[in-house]
Amino acid sequence: MRLSKSRYVTGLQCPKILWMNEHMPEQFDESVRDEARLEEGNVVGDLAMGYYGDFVEVEFDEHGFAAMAQRTRELLDAGERTICEATFIYENNFCMADILLVEDDGVRIVEVKATTSVKEYHKDDASYQLWVIEQCGLNVKSVGLMHLNPDYRRKGDIDQHELFVVEDITDEARRRAQAVPLSIQRILTVADVDREPDARVGSQCRNPHPCGYQAWCKRRFPQPNVFDINNFRLSKAAELVYDNSVVTLDDVLAAGVSLNQRQMAQVLCEVNGQDEYVDREAVRDFLDELRFPLYFLDFETLQAAIPPYDDCWPYEQIPSQYSLHVLDKPGGELRHYEFLAPEGSDPRRAVAEHLCADIPVGACTMAFNMTFEHTRIRELAELFPDLAPHLLDINVGMVDLIEPFKRGDVYLRAMGGSNSIKAVLPAMFPDDPELDYHALEGIHNGGEAMNAYADLVNHTPEERAIIREQLLRYCELDTLAMVRIYEKLVEIAR
Repeated sequence: MRLSKSRYVTGLQCPKILWMNEHMPEQFDESVRDEARLEEGNVVGDLAMGYYGDFVEVEFDEHGFAAMAQRTRELLDAGERTICEATFIYENNFCMADILLVEDDGVRIVEVKATTSVKEYHKDDASYQLWVIEQCGLNVKSVGLMHLNPDYRRKGDIDQHELFVVEDITDEARRRAQAVPLSIQRILTVADVDREPDARVGSQCRNPHPCGYQAWCKRRFPQPNVFDINNFRLSKAAELVYDNSVVTLDDVLAAGVSLNQRQMAQVLCEVNGQDEYVDREAVRDFLDELRFPLYFLDFETLQAAIPPYDDCWPYEQIPSQYSLHVLDKPGGELRHYEFLAPEGSDPRRAVAEHLCADIPVGACTMAFNMTFEHTRIRELAELFPDLAPHLLDINVGMVDLIEPFKRGDVYLRAMGGSNSIKAVLPAMFPDDPELDYHALEGIHNGGEAMNAYADLVNHTPEERAIIREQLLRYCELDTLAMVRIYEKLVEIAR
């Protein structure tokens, strides 16, 4: 197997992933793949190429990486000083340096990452490149990691030298590079075998990236098992399974494993075959905190690595629309308000103004996992001081609908261990077509909504009208879902 820098880092995480990619790719769970984030990485990489001024790029060659490596050698021989995507091959290992700075006595490697800090796996990535390039006969003088500056605030045109930060990791890369040959041997010992290798389920299944083969590797365990317990540390679950033979949820109870209330409710429901666990008194206490009218709020946002508007920072969650259902009294008529900002311009002021118009001072506002809405409103208040008193008042009156589920006051077996609204809703309303996200046209989740709004400017007016309607209906279902969940809690409390 030929290793690249990405395959090398994947192999360090778990070499079986490489084997599965080669032999059983159909078992990969595509839901773990973030295509939008990958595309953002391409955008960041393209912009970073000009950080050091004029450059020449080694273009992709249909004849393969050998041709690209030959092209790189030609550029080096020609005296080019800044080469992007410089390609090197040593035995069965190759790498493409994002930016190669060429000097008379050696080269400097600069790796570009679409993150706001240096991650541990970035250092492994860089150490592999350092090793490969030096094996090809070049003197590597330094290794730098270029990443987005989390403190950058856009003002006018993008300033590359303010947007990016370059951290020198030469010493760490050299230290790790010493282990590269042995690591390659260890990776290939697993990845290059004919039969499926064994691999323990553990923390490496999620770190540094979620593995798409987790379901396959867990398939031999009885269902449900210790790995299915909500918010249970994966390394602890692995220790119980492999070192203590605690696998089933019956085993968990018998072993006296420490669980919080939410986890215990899940385990007891499964072990006892109960459809639900309910603490009605706790639900009543939660409902007693609410005041009418109730305002059910949900935001959708735009997010980009490169700040799209003034006073934005990398990966800022920029509110682009909201849905608001209002219940004036118990059993009263339900009212609905919504706002979707025009595409192609900064949506934040318009969202903030409409929000203040639709939610009065002193209101009791409800969100599901409200940290998200709470943070967006606080950011809007910081950006627009004239609206801040009203916006911050909305935050003061906000209540989190997830709390009864997060605490374990209510647990439905059909939730499968998850507290998300996408798990709670179908568990409470399994056959309600009104609350079926799959029945929506075009947009079915928050990621699709984010991508659709960002892409609106690239469509015809007729297409935009259709997509905007889809965005509105998706966001509306989020707040209608909260209303129905609230009503079910009222029913449970009775």
